[in-house]
Amino acid sequence: MPNNLKGAATIMVAAAGFALMVALVKLAGERLHVTQVLFVRQIIMVAIVSPAVFSQFPGCLKTDRLGLQIIRVAFALVAMLCGFTAVIHMPLADVTALGFAKSFFTTIFAVWLLKEIVGWRRWAAVAAGFVGVLVMMRPGLSGFDPYSVYAVIAAAAAGMVMIIIRILSRTDKPVTILSYQAFLVGIFVAVPAYMNWIWPTLFEWGLLIAVGLISYGAQMMNIYAYKWGEASLLASLDYVRLLWATLFGVLLFGTLPTMYTLAGAAVIIGASIYTVHRERIRGTNLVRSPQGRDKTNV
Repeated sequence: MPNNLKGAATIMVAAAGFALMVALVKLAGERLHVTQVLFVRQIIMVAIVSPAVFSQFPGCLKTDRLGLQIIRVAFALVAMLCGFTAVIHMPLADVTALGFAKSFFTTIFAVWLLKEIVGWRRWAAVAAGFVGVLVMMRPGLSGFDPYSVYAVIAAAAAGMVMIIIRILSRTDKPVTILSYQAFLVGIFVAVPAYMNWIWPTLFEWGLLIAVGLISYGAQMMNIYAYKWGEASLLASLDYVRLLWATLFGVLLFGTLPTMYTLAGAAVIIGASIYTVHRERIRGTNLVRSPQGRDKTNV
């Protein structure tokens, strides 16, 4: 099988996994607090990656940029808490579509922090993308959902995480970045999870365990997809996640995306694909590289 075909098939499975994961988060969050859901998810993922981390312990913690590692984890925590909160309170398709705004925040942060040069075409794509966000959010109108702000904050925080990873990767090993992510997120969220703890039912325990396992599995599939396929192709296919989110929203919650969601998503996805196309033409490395993606799917 050609590598691009393998990568495309794998990214489709990964997209389904991520969409299913957020659907299960929404189910679990109907009664459990978001910090509890995140804490259990993190414990499961730490248990899975611990053999790889401890095989290089304590060398895996060696870094000259401890402060930046902590800042990176703090932004990742904001992205997860805000993202999960939005998932619990909003239709899945709406949250998923707003999450695609991450690529536009990444462009802005890359110009600001990495001093990357961005031409007028990409700035136009960024502007178009945020128009799509406004179409979906509808601020000031009767259909405005305040939880959509959480989704946009999550996208911005995730974009910052990607930029910080690019900076850290110049000096730190991938296992070092992974180690700080794995342990610090669990530590930071442990106290609020304890304070808001509600003992899960057997069904809820199943949901929480599934969230952790599917999160890890989807991330691994994502990594292999970008190992096999071309980034410019796969980044475009990743938007199939919206279709999966719509499907799970209908099957599990009986919700359909509104025309505003569909219109805004079309603008965001179109602008994002154009951005990827411009990156391919310029021959530059995408911020959404496989080295970054395996640590930034939150």
